[in-house]
Amino acid sequence: KYTGSGGKYSTNDANAEFVAKIISIFDSDNVAWQVAELGKVDEGGGGTVAKYLAKYGMDVIDAGTPLLSMHSPFEIASKIDVYMTYKGYKAFLNSK
Repeated sequence: KYTGSGGKYSTNDANAEFVAKIISIFDSDNVAWQVAELGKVDEGGGGTVAKYLAKYGMDVIDAGTPLLSMHSPFEIASKIDVYMTYKGYKAFLNSK
């Protein structure tokens, strides 16, 4: 629900089957992953390309390295999180 301000009207939720497929890919390649939500209900979020791709009927999920203090002068990322992001992208791109 990345663009979910105003209720379900402008959301772009991934379907359960696609989410299950991504989870299966990550689990089979031993990728550590976690789900996160935006902080405030019904406020929506920033911008990624996901909403534009979803507009054309593509299944999309935002997946990236977790950061502390994103967009501040000093962003902090864990090396293992960066590595797991790499592993997750690689597993997804190599999946059939």
